[in-house]
Amino acid sequence: MTTKLERRIKIKYRVRNKISGTAARPRMSVFRSNKQIYVQIINDLTGTTLVSANSLGMEACPKKEQAAKVGELIAKKALEAGITAVVFDRNGYLYHGRVKEVADAARNGGLKF
Repeated sequence: MTTKLERRIKIKYRVRNKISGTAARPRMSVFRSNKQIYVQIINDLTGTTLVSANSLGMEACPKKEQAAKVGELIAKKALEAGITAVVFDRNGYLYHGRVKEVADAARNGGLKF
């Protein structure tokens, strides 16, 4: 029997074989821990992180609100860096809850998936 982590890693590698970030459309990767949420926009061709945002310091509000604020923050930083279109990498997590909140807030902030 596989654990939750093993299942997520299998899904992650299956998805990562199909998507890749380029200079024109970098990859927006989401990592979700029990308390925080982290988002990076990555150019896989050069292996560099272009923009990042996280929920550190936002512990006062609920987790879904933290995720929405991080989504808005990453969209704002990406637009300032000249990035308008990204490829969304949910990193093996199911597309609901905090991961969906990040994606929706980034879309509302002006990023195109």
